[in-house]
Formats: sequence, structure tokens, C-alpha cells
Amino acid sequence: MPVMLDKRVYNLEQIFSKFVLEMSDFKDEMRDFKDEMRDFKDEMRDFKDEMRDFKTETRRQWGELSQKMGTMAEDLVAPSVPRILAETVACAGEIDSAVRVKRHHPLTNQQHEFDVIAACGNYLLINETKSWLRVDDITRFVKKTLPEVRNFFPEYQDKKIIGAIASLYVDKTLVRYGEKQGVIVLGFGEDVMDVLNSPDFKPKTW
Repeated sequence: MPVMLDKRVYNLEQIFSKFVLEMSDFKDEMRDFKDEMRDFKDEMRDFKDEMRDFKTETRRQWGELSQKMGTMAEDLVAPSVPRILAETVACAGEIDSAVRVKRHHPLTNQQHEFDVIAACGNYLLINETKSWLRVDDITRFVKKTLPEVRNFFPEYQDKKIIGAIASLYVDKTLVRYGEKQGVIVLGFGEDVMDVLNSPDFKPKTW
């Protein structure tokens, strides 16, 4: 009887030793797996950073090409305006937009070309796009263009007019000046054209 018990104890010790050894191997494998996963995550993070940089650089080159060709309004601003209008005034319903809209003043018959317009809900957004933005451009837009909009668009008499002025690269001083004048200032960003105003900015209506 003691001999049988000894064998059983010996077998149990062998089984336990084998189990401990297997568990040790399993822990090593899990450690290696975790290391591999960490390396993979680091590689994916680096890849995402590279793709983001590539995307930004591609958009920048595209923007500069559009600037040289004079097609910024069509290529960069117009595709971004519906999103910007929806984010800025939270308008409801569909957004109708158009590029290079030519209208005549009913009294002077003077023609004016509007770079981008977009209507949504109670709002009509008027955009002016400049290759190189200056203080005078903002002043003229606010003092002359926006107050005359209803004369050029009688069908939008009931709309609140808001202005958005855009350029590829906008100096911070111009952003502050435009904001004081109550207009949305757009510049190149992650979403092609981004609002550069302060987060709590509310555009003036005309």
C-alpha cells in the first residue's frame, strides 16, 4: 500500500512539474505576443502619422495649385461651405450652394460675381475668396458687398445674410480683424478649409 501511494505522489509531482513548466512557457509566449502587439500598434501609429502627414501635404499642394490657377473657390471653398454653414449656424434642411454666381444690381445694372453662395434654413452665406487676403479685402467685403446682397438676390429677401471670407493662408491678425467685423474667416486646415474663428464665435447677420 505505501508503495502504491508513493507512485501516486510521484506521478502527481511529475504532472504538477509539467504543468508548472507549461504555464511558464505559456507566460513567455504571452509576453512575446504582447511585445509583438505593442510593436504592431507602434507601427500602425507611425503609419497613421505618415498617412496624415501625406494627406496634409497633398492637400497643401492641391491648395497652392488652386491658388495659382485661380480656382480656389471651386476646388477648396465650395466643397467645404455646406459643412461650415451647418456647423456655424446649425441650420436645418438641405443646403443649396453655387459657385461663381453673376448678378446685376437692379438700379445701377452693375455686375457682381459672388465666389460661393449657400442657402440653408433662414440663412444665406456669401463667400469671397482671395488668393492673398488683406485688411482692405475684409473691410470692403463688410462695408460694401454684404450690405448690398439683397439687391442682387431679391429671392433671398427673407434670409439672414452671413459673410465668409477665405484664403489659403490667413495671418492671425486678419482672423482677429475679420472676427471683429463679424465674418467667418476660412483658411487651409485638416478638412481642406476650416473655420479659423474662436470656438465661441457667432457671425454677424446683415
